[in-house]
Amino acid sequence: MALSAPAAPHLSESRSRFGDIVLVVFLCAQVVDGLFTYLGISNFGWTEGNPLIAWYMQHFGVGVIVTAAKLLAVGCAVVLHLLAFHKMLAVLTLLYLSVAILPWSFVLFVLH
Repeated sequence: MALSAPAAPHLSESRSRFGDIVLVVFLCAQVVDGLFTYLGISNFGWTEGNPLIAWYMQHFGVGVIVTAAKLLAVGCAVVLHLLAFHKMLAVLTLLYLSVAILPWSFVLFVLH
């Protein structure tokens, strides 16, 4: 009698529609925040709220650092998605929309 190893779960079995939607919303939020940040800083001279990102922008340029920061965020989100931390990614997405997208929207479209 031979024992067989348990079948490895396939990626499609562990996928979730909720997780896919959350990842897409997170990715869209990153694109919008990147565009808003670039527009606000390069066109209007505003500063980045994150001091570490602001320091890098001064030394390497706005476009390069905004792109690098967004790619890092996307990479981390993909890891969370692949590890099936969908609820955590959803919370981070809502937090991101409220503390990044909404303030930039207000500054760019209401104040200016």
